[in-house]
Amino acid sequence: MKISANLSLLFGDLPLLQRIPAAAAAGFDGVEIQFPYEVPALLLREELERCSMPLVLINLPAGDLMSGGAGLAAVPACRELFDAALQEALSYAAIAQPQCVNVLPGRLAEGVPKEEALRTLEANLLKTTERFQALGIRVLCEAINPLDMPGFLINTAEQLDELLRRVDHPNCMAQLDFYHMARQGLNIAECIVRLKSRVGHVQFADCPGRGAPGTGELAFGPLLGALEAAGYQGWLGAEYRPAGDTSASLEWLADWRR
Repeated sequence: MKISANLSLLFGDLPLLQRIPAAAAAGFDGVEIQFPYEVPALLLREELERCSMPLVLINLPAGDLMSGGAGLAAVPACRELFDAALQEALSYAAIAQPQCVNVLPGRLAEGVPKEEALRTLEANLLKTTERFQALGIRVLCEAINPLDMPGFLINTAEQLDELLRRVDHPNCMAQLDFYHMARQGLNIAECIVRLKSRVGHVQFADCPGRGAPGTGELAFGPLLGALEAAGYQGWLGAEYRPAGDTSASLEWLADWRR
């Protein structure tokens, strides 16, 4: 079991580069960062190497998505902006060397038919997948619940599965987030079975609350068993919001190790 710390949510009281040794000291095997671009890629790589911590995942730049906009990946009018974001991520990844890059589908833009948005997303995903394959980096796409992010284009494992089948490229896989599935009341074990060999990365937080395991109602043991039964051998990314100090929220980590 390889567990990564999502440094965009964990150890948030520290500057980003200082979160890497903090994660290593806490017992994580690697790190992931949603949008690391504020830190020069070379400095990030040097700190990762100093701490012997792999960079598991970063996101492609997503435009205005995190501030309430539609983002870039599924907006026909944003093709040039998406291409610029792709080039920025390629240049960054060539130095920082993440194992995976996640493309966030974004919200359905006002006035855009859903099928046109899906065709745009499909084309952008395929282009991204082909470009990153040359670097040996896997491309992921993620479903996010519409309660926390209203209007998000891809919500369920079924929708994500359909999108991946449209893209139809072995280097494009699913990022499955337990929290986002649970937040919608979906059966996570069924989501795992649905995506199965197409799961390229897993993230988790408890639900409700998006806190550390043990703060909500999710039974993680059976879910980890379902992943194992599905043949998943990848990373588990801790992407939760600690109630206070991150170190005080890590009781679950020792339990999972046992």
